[in-house]
Amino acid sequence: MSVNIFTSESVCAGHPDKIADQISDAVLDAILAQDPLGRVAVETAVGAGRVILLGEISTTTNIAFDQLVRAEIRRLGYTEPRWGFSDQAEIFNYIGHQSPEIARGVDVGGAGDQGIMFGYACRETPQLLPMPITLAHALTRALDDARESGRLPYLRPDGKAQVSVRYERGRPVGVEQVTIAVPHDEAVPFAQVKREVHARVVTPVLEAHNFALPATALVVNGTGVWHHPGPATDAGLTGRKIVVDGYGGYARVGGGAFSGKDPTKVDRSGAYAARFIAKNLVAAGLADRAEVSLAYFIGARAPVALEIETFGTAQVAPAELDAFAARLLDTSVGGIIDGLDLRRPIYKATAAYGHFGRSEFPWEHVATAA
Repeated sequence: MSVNIFTSESVCAGHPDKIADQISDAVLDAILAQDPLGRVAVETAVGAGRVILLGEISTTTNIAFDQLVRAEIRRLGYTEPRWGFSDQAEIFNYIGHQSPEIARGVDVGGAGDQGIMFGYACRETPQLLPMPITLAHALTRALDDARESGRLPYLRPDGKAQVSVRYERGRPVGVEQVTIAVPHDEAVPFAQVKREVHARVVTPVLEAHNFALPATALVVNGTGVWHHPGPATDAGLTGRKIVVDGYGGYARVGGGAFSGKDPTKVDRSGAYAARFIAKNLVAAGLADRAEVSLAYFIGARAPVALEIETFGTAQVAPAELDAFAARLLDTSVGGIIDGLDLRRPIYKATAAYGHFGRSEFPWEHVATAA
């Protein structure tokens, strides 16, 4: 098709699933800060008035879980008990120890899980990401910033952004529609909310990418009403936003989520490695689009498969693409962890606004030579 529309979605940091992701990654960071070899696989569930911690850890350090969880909830803006979820929530801790069967494989430098991971890059944006997910993340970040900075003080935590981008001959040329969902103070008229979200959130984000959107193409709160944010009305769970975390549906998604997992879990580190290779292939001018896939089994030190797909855009022979990838990064589990320096407390920041396209993360760096 010469013309088509693609839509991607992002969610705000205060979305229930993202609350869960950020708590899980806060636990991971707290452990790695004191025990870089700690092993973590933590899931969080949040609902009305409660937080449940599940999973397994193996570490030499002690974590004040309740204190950590409440600090995250406060940071995300949930300090009002009448919303049904706040930093006064009950906390239930069911975290145990890592399975010895899994540990046997990890102890010798193998993968802590099996699975297939994908990484993707293209030339649509400076971040080498698809335009729809890039815009969606920019909008949710702008919504949160408008609330936190006081520019739109009546907004409440939680929210979503959905962007439909028009493509012509494979290039993004316009934005057809934006949908915003965001809770707000009951005293503020809905018409004011829509007008100011359009002027102070949507318009600046789109203009930064050379797009525009008339107010008639903006949907805010489809029913016209949203006042009560968070887990009291929509429970959240770690790992339920894997499409948001990745490429917004534009590229394939692997089998596992990222948050709450230390880098021996290749669901996470393998996906970062695949993105690193794909991005560097495109940045080096070897292809206009690249998808890298990796596959591992529990205990495998190296991937059982590494494939590169360039969708007919490669500028060099397949053997040269493979050689470039091999020079760029050792895709053994230990090679990824060391090559990308992953045994650090850098993960909580990944758990909102996407894991890719942000220069502060090592898997987003462009190598000077390969």
